[in-house]
Formats: sequence, C-alpha cells, structure tokens
Amino acid sequence: MAMLLFTSHRLPGVRGYELRRRLGKNYLKVIEALNHRLEPMGLRVKILFETVVEQPGEEDYDRARYFITLAEPLTLSEVVAAGWRVDELAVLAAALALLFSRGGKAPRKDVMELLEAKMPKWRVESALEKFMRRGYLVDSGDGVLSVGWRAVAEVDQKQLLKALTDLQTREVT
Repeated sequence: MAMLLFTSHRLPGVRGYELRRRLGKNYLKVIEALNHRLEPMGLRVKILFETVVEQPGEEDYDRARYFITLAEPLTLSEVVAAGWRVDELAVLAAALALLFSRGGKAPRKDVMELLEAKMPKWRVESALEKFMRRGYLVDSGDGVLSVGWRAVAEVDQKQLLKALTDLQTREVT
C-alpha cells in the first residue's frame, strides 16, 4: 500500500492497473479496507478518474489514479502553518472559481484582469507561476489557463463555489 504514497512522473499515487497487478483482482476491496483504517487519522484514498464517469466500469477503475489525501479541508490556521500565504490562496481560489465557472478553461488574460483588480501584477504573476509548477493550474501555451490535476484532486469544486457565493451574499446584505 506504500505505492499510494509514491509519485510517478510528478503525479501522486498509482494507477489502478498497477494496484490490480500488485494486490490482485479484488484490489478495490483492499482499497475500501484501507479507507476504513485511514479514516480515524483523517485520511482517505481518493480515486481520480481520467474523465467524468457516472457508472465507472472495471476499465475506468484500472485507468484511474489512486492516492492518499486529507478527508476534510484544512482550517485557515493549519493552512498557514503548512507554509501557504493567505494572499496566494486568494489568488488560487479566485482563479479556480473563474475557471470552474467557465468549464475549466479561460484565457490567461481574463484571469489576470480579475486578479489584478485586487493585487499588484507582480504578485499575481508570481502566484500563478507557483500554482502552475505545483499542478493546480495548467497553461496550455496558447494563452489559455485550465484547471490542473492537483486542483481536481484536492479542491472540492462545489464547496469552493458555495463558499464564494455565501461570501457574496453576506457582502450584499
């Protein structure tokens, strides 16, 4: 099960077919049992499918990526203790919210305009570069930013958008 902690080609975890080869055809039951063992520690095994699948089949599970992640989001004090800057998190949250609202992609220029309304250009560029290096954002090279694998894996899209809309409704009232 240590395979779930490794990185392969800068991506965390392991593919399903590798788990099947190592653990046998019932590897999903082993993953389920591992989840029960990790739960008291606040961790879980996350399954990230290559594409959105409503009813995943055996082939989908084989191509999916499995890795260990936190079961619950970190509190603000835990995030700061982990070395994240609050202003950088604001950049990431705003950029991801814009990308999520546009189907996962948006022109880099639009993202920059949104963020530069609140922060200096150098800070925005620095934060975006950092998040691209870490896999939260992807620059396709043609001036389009998209959601990276790490944001898909670690950020709950619905929870982020709900938090932002709740914040906006509080500001209006």
